[in-house]
Amino acid sequence: MPGWSVERILHFAGEDFLVGGLAHFGFHLPDGRYVAISHPRHHLAMIDQNGRPAWTVAAQPTMAGVPNISADLRYPMFADLLVDGSLIVSNFGDARLYRIEPWSLSASVLVDGRALGMVDMGNCIVDHAGSIWVNEVTGCRVWRFDPSGRVLLTLGDGQPGFDGRPTAFEGVRFNWIYDIRLGTDGRVHVLDSRNFALRAIDLDAGRVLTIAGNGKPGIFGSDPTAKFDGPISLALDERGNAYVGDRRNHVLKQVSLADGSVTTIAGRADFDDETANDPTEHDPLRLNLPQISSLDFAAGRLYLPTDLAGERGDLAVLARRQDG
Repeated sequence: MPGWSVERILHFAGEDFLVGGLAHFGFHLPDGRYVAISHPRHHLAMIDQNGRPAWTVAAQPTMAGVPNISADLRYPMFADLLVDGSLIVSNFGDARLYRIEPWSLSASVLVDGRALGMVDMGNCIVDHAGSIWVNEVTGCRVWRFDPSGRVLLTLGDGQPGFDGRPTAFEGVRFNWIYDIRLGTDGRVHVLDSRNFALRAIDLDAGRVLTIAGNGKPGIFGSDPTAKFDGPISLALDERGNAYVGDRRNHVLKQVSLADGSVTTIAGRADFDDETANDPTEHDPLRLNLPQISSLDFAAGRLYLPTDLAGERGDLAVLARRQDG
């Protein structure tokens, strides 16, 4: 039995941005700091040690008394740190990647994806060499840039496709990429969502490997009537495990990156999109997860958000047990 327990559950009403120092959608940076993001309100905030916004990034100030860095964010998705300490922010709405300099309270466009022919932009991650990776969701491509925004590599030709065998960069295809994350081994892991697969980019070998999934529903659930079908979110830990938000099966799955074995560690079949989770619940397998969203992992904890009806949501914080 995987060693996880529910440490706490936070409930977010429609107007809530922070509850208990956490956001419904937020990510821990490599240096331990926490970034809170509001996709539909087009802003983010760096949260201080007291759980309060230290500064924000948005087109206009959003919080009284909090310094704002002006940037015309359009549905921001993810954030990471460059080697020089500046923050990068990817935007789904206009396929732009912003570089944020907190020390000068300034922002600039590092990558204009539309000028490169990108359809949209999902996540942004910085690899061990300092290069930047971003994914197109519906554009079915993965891009690598140097820290100045120059294109180094493009994987995929924009057309959906799948080959479960190890595939050379020149011939690889994906089908709607919802998430990418960097593993401790330096490989970029890709949630190839409409291929119902978890894949890994091996830069040294020049090929893409399939970790789990075979291009068809099975390991991960499906709803062909949904706009966003397939597994929707990904996180990686320091022990060689991936965590996949299986939105259509309403569960969180743990995938071993070593052998591809899959285990359900949270969620139940009898979901209800109207009912918030019981804040006293400690069993992950009893969580109500109608619509899992962006996962986060940091310091032995999984941050598992789920949407509820009426612009509400829960955030379950799962802690690794000592016997896990």
